[in-house]
Amino acid sequence: MARKRLIIEMGMGIDQHGQEPTVAASRAVRNAIAHNALPGVWEVAGLNHPNEMIIEVQVAVPYPEQVREEEVLAVLPFGRKTLTVEAGGMVVQGRAIPELNDKNDEMLIAIAAVTVLIEDE
Repeated sequence: MARKRLIIEMGMGIDQHGQEPTVAASRAVRNAIAHNALPGVWEVAGLNHPNEMIIEVQVAVPYPEQVREEEVLAVLPFGRKTLTVEAGGMVVQGRAIPELNDKNDEMLIAIAAVTVLIEDE
């Protein structure tokens, strides 16, 4: 079966304190889907349930090897989900605050692209 893209949404997420790339990546995915409604999944594509959607997520973030993939994908409530994580995003010097459990002065910025596809016969 061929796949057809319905929508691609982009987002950005930041972890200002804690230096957790998973947090930044999860926030980027959440930002990408925050203001979407997908009635076309039913009205145009003819799906019966949102779990029939195929969702491909790409995230670029500092320290990609530290990303906990299942936590990032948990942001998405439905669909057959996959995640690709790559090095990217940005590290910006912030200010470490001990009460916030900062390890250093880094703020981590991630970017995400979330693509919703359907299978077409």
